[in-house]
Amino acid sequence: QVRLVESGGGLVQAGGPLRLSCAASSSAFRPNAMGWYRRAPGKQRELVASITSGGSTNYADSVKGRFTISRDNAKNTLYLQMNSLRPEDTAVYYCNADLGWTNIWGQGTQVTVSS
Repeated sequence: QVRLVESGGGLVQAGGPLRLSCAASSSAFRPNAMGWYRRAPGKQRELVASITSGGSTNYADSVKGRFTISRDNAKNTLYLQMNSLRPEDTAVYYCNADLGWTNIWGQGTQVTVSS
């Protein structure tokens, strides 16, 4: 069973950057697509950004121009570079992998943006 482990969350001031990482436990890991989701307090989980195996990306309107998703297949790692962070970006961020027949989730990492 492949596991996803997120890291890189923390407390940052508004306007600052943060980079999240999501490492897969298996080198044979070949997802169709991967993505970052987030859940803010009192809100539903939402898609932040996704990337296909071919490298096509998709972003939520709220993060376009500020966040960049990327993946390093050699390291089996997914990244989310977050710039110009806002207090409304505060949430638990989850990594997701679409394997076709199932989805795998990481445990989540907290991102808190102070104003």
